[in-house]
Amino acid sequence: MIASLKGKLQAIGSDWAIVDVNGVGFKLYMPTSSLSTLGAKGEEVELHTHLYLREDNVTLYGFAAPEELGLFQTLISVSRLGPKLALSMLSAMSAEKLAMTIATGNANLLAEIPGVGKKTAQRIILELKEKIGAGWVTPPPEFAEENADVLAALTALGYSVREATRAVAAIPPDPELTLEEKIKLALGFFASK
Repeated sequence: MIASLKGKLQAIGSDWAIVDVNGVGFKLYMPTSSLSTLGAKGEEVELHTHLYLREDNVTLYGFAAPEELGLFQTLISVSRLGPKLALSMLSAMSAEKLAMTIATGNANLLAEIPGVGKKTAQRIILELKEKIGAGWVTPPPEFAEENADVLAALTALGYSVREATRAVAAIPPDPELTLEEKIKLALGFFASK
């Protein structure tokens, strides 16, 4: 399998790039977030890749960050979700935001991505919520400091750290909210499930 490529950027399209590696041009399909980091033609690039093999299709996908590649591979593990839709999802949202959206079960936000309907969004959440919540979503340091008391209260009530983190992530960012209001909103997250 081709795990990465390092070479000169030869051409860029709307969803692809060609990287010349010692005289061989590799066409990689990429999310727009990765394409925007490549730079100008002729510059040296290094990309993480996924080789997609099917009976009638051999395609190479490229990513600027290993996190994007990992999330792409996780997304295509969902039944009836192909690499083109996974690429579209990573183009619509950053890997971090997409992982958080799935981990918090926000089907409405997922359904806003072109090509992802309500049923597909629900299937993605059903199949990946625990997997992504367990390994992908780690709150940023300011998130943890700002809501440490809410996390502590929820874990004291018997919720796991992962469940509490998801509930706190669903709280709207409003500096005027009191601790009690944040706890009520977090508990409302569990009530809506």
